[in-house]
Amino acid sequence: MNETPLLLPNPRYLILDQGFLNLAGERLIVLDGPNAPALRFSAVRLQQALARAGVSWEIAAGAHLPVEKIGVTLDVTPGSVRHIQGYELTITRHAIHLVAQNPAAIFYAAMTLIQLLDQYGMTLPAMRILDWPDFPNRGVMLDISRDRVPTMDTLFELVDMLASWKINQLQLYTEHTFAYHKHPTVWAEASPMSGAEILALDAYCRERFIELVPNQNTFGHLRRWLVHDQYRPLAECPDGCDTVWGFFDEPFSLCPGDPRSIELVQDMLDELLPYFQSRQVNVGCDETVDLGSGRSREIVAEKGAGRVYLDFLRKIRREVRIREHTMQFWGDIIIEHPDLVAELPRDMIALEWGYEADHAFHKHGDIFARSGIPFYVCPGTSSWNTVGGRTTNAVDNMRNAAENGLNHGATGYLITDWGDNGHWQPLPVSYLGFAYGAALGWHFEGNRDIDVPTAVSRYAFRDRQDIMGRLANDLGNIYETSDIRLHNGTILFFLLQTRPDQFDQKRKELLAGDLSNRGDFQRMRARIDEVMTPLDKAHMDRADADLIRAEFTWAADMLRHACDRALWLLDGAAAPNETLAEEANELIDRYHILWLARSRPGGYRESVARMEAMRDDYL
Repeated sequence: MNETPLLLPNPRYLILDQGFLNLAGERLIVLDGPNAPALRFSAVRLQQALARAGVSWEIAAGAHLPVEKIGVTLDVTPGSVRHIQGYELTITRHAIHLVAQNPAAIFYAAMTLIQLLDQYGMTLPAMRILDWPDFPNRGVMLDISRDRVPTMDTLFELVDMLASWKINQLQLYTEHTFAYHKHPTVWAEASPMSGAEILALDAYCRERFIELVPNQNTFGHLRRWLVHDQYRPLAECPDGCDTVWGFFDEPFSLCPGDPRSIELVQDMLDELLPYFQSRQVNVGCDETVDLGSGRSREIVAEKGAGRVYLDFLRKIRREVRIREHTMQFWGDIIIEHPDLVAELPRDMIALEWGYEADHAFHKHGDIFARSGIPFYVCPGTSSWNTVGGRTTNAVDNMRNAAENGLNHGATGYLITDWGDNGHWQPLPVSYLGFAYGAALGWHFEGNRDIDVPTAVSRYAFRDRQDIMGRLANDLGNIYETSDIRLHNGTILFFLLQTRPDQFDQKRKELLAGDLSNRGDFQRMRARIDEVMTPLDKAHMDRADADLIRAEFTWAADMLRHACDRALWLLDGAAAPNETLAEEANELIDRYHILWLARSRPGGYRESVARMEAMRDDYL
């Protein structure tokens, strides 16, 4: 056999041997190690995959079983492989052997073996795999504060998929969507995660060797708290202010000099952290764009914005340390003050994030590394502000992060998935980014040039026709049909949310390219039709296959609508358009159905209000 198996992630070393192992019935899955119960979950997953292949093997434990009965051995032996998360997987003509130093690494080996079983069935090619990760921490962060809070079933399904790709950390980005008992006003309309749900998710993740890390923003991005009368006095700018992003008519960040601000952070940590087994917490602290524009104006003028920011960051860190946790924080503000980076305590982890293909991971990683600060690199799926994705940017952004993270000694690779401006993109639009990022985080050199659409078809959409991965890839590249490029989104998305009376101003603010060319939008529309043509031929072995088809069909229809809206705007939007209004109503109706299929009802009204505003433009 000469054909290399298709795996996600690709392992570090795979050596094909002569011959095959023909699976036979009445054999054993043997748990061989000092703690056999810790291997049970991996064994059960293997047992299920073997059943799909056509054999029923019993699980047994111990080192004194009949050799001729053993089909696969899960062997935990300290010091047996070169890396703490590494494993060896050997398939001979007689049996299968998985060897690692601990149960987590055995699980990773089992995930690889399951992919081989699903690919080859009853006849496995003989081979040896030696594998270990580049980044010890490989995570996904899902935004649950920009309107969408996933259902528990959605989260469980996502965890299973991520675990199969050897992801070992999950974060749920939280501003106001945890059900704090002491702060019910904040989450009353949000369908939040309850403490009981966090306990259940934490246990589910832990069984799959994923660390569920608590995440709560504690400085900026607290509008959902500060708009309420109870919390508004804690704000930097209680009535809003001018910022580098424009005028905010609502409060955004805590005032760092108000002692009640750190008291609120204490409350958050005290109630949130006990629900998690993780001893880490991501406290956010990104994009404090209003700092110094309100109540801190004088102290910022005296000390500088960087110093005031760092002082409050240290206060939060002290509270985290008192609670015996390690603090993660977004590194975007402190990196604006590189002379202060060296003053960060070394027991904090900086999260170096950026979502464009050319983000300065090299420059910023060098600053953190030279200062001795542990850090992760944090690229993104590029799905937000798009509806259908931004594939090429996502791929290049993730490669950039992985390569420069490795070069500068980053200890983690965190794939972020945001929901800006209504969280309109369906979750499966992000699967490509999750899958490719997981592969790069495991082994950069072995996965940088993989056939991403084929891998995503097989291991995200479970489509052996190799249609869905390519469709997702190509729909995410519709923006490349035009020369128009935007930061942090696509032109079609922003046209959907641009009011007619703002159109000329937005053209000046946002665009790099000629928006007056009607042909751009006509070509994009034709390309959408071309990309979607093979959808009905996809054969997804997933319970939610029909839902995925409906989600991508809706996303494509939204993008078509954006093309038609662009032409209407270019014509001056002078007259009502009944056809576009009817289309918008139909898209809204379908959006409601799709929303409730994966997300909780809270947040829907805020999200759909943006679509209703789009529809009302036509009336």
